[in-house]
Amino acid sequence: MTAGWDEMAVVGRIARAHGIRGEVIVNPETDFPDRRFRAGATLYTRREGAVCSLRVTTARMQRGRPVIGLDGVSTMNDAVALAGCELRVPAADLAPLPPGSYYHHDLIGCTVETAAGERIGSVSSVEGAPGGSRLVVDAPSGEVLIPLVAGICTSIDVGARVIVVSPPEGLLELNARRGKRPPGAA
Repeated sequence: MTAGWDEMAVVGRIARAHGIRGEVIVNPETDFPDRRFRAGATLYTRREGAVCSLRVTTARMQRGRPVIGLDGVSTMNDAVALAGCELRVPAADLAPLPPGSYYHHDLIGCTVETAAGERIGSVSSVEGAPGGSRLVVDAPSGEVLIPLVAGICTSIDVGARVIVVSPPEGLLELNARRGKRPPGAA
């Protein structure tokens, strides 16, 4: 493995153990769960500070979530120990997206500003699913939620790490999460 943990993309999180044979249920964070969680796929997780590879041995979908078996995880106790672990893949393994589509990890850290150049803050996370996503922006006054739609996010330049927004009047104030301050804010 050549990519470090921070250069990998999150594709899911282990929700809990399933059954007594070491299978786990995954909460997918990918548009391609059939590809990411197929038998033979390699996923990465971090345990006790070390990055470990996990090979998927069995896979099936149940109620919209993958149920997978992992090499070396053969008991319920082994599976329980993995609950909550993030599952990642190297960014180089990601499928190319059509124009106007972005991986969430590409948007995190981007500066958000208005068309007039007023800095709003930086993207700390992306919430929601495709078609209903919003940017969580760390602003000096706290978190601000900005819908990730073309009419508001008028320009996204992942290379320059800048997102230009044209919010309707009052949107930024309406969507501010007061009391939540970004890390390092006074």
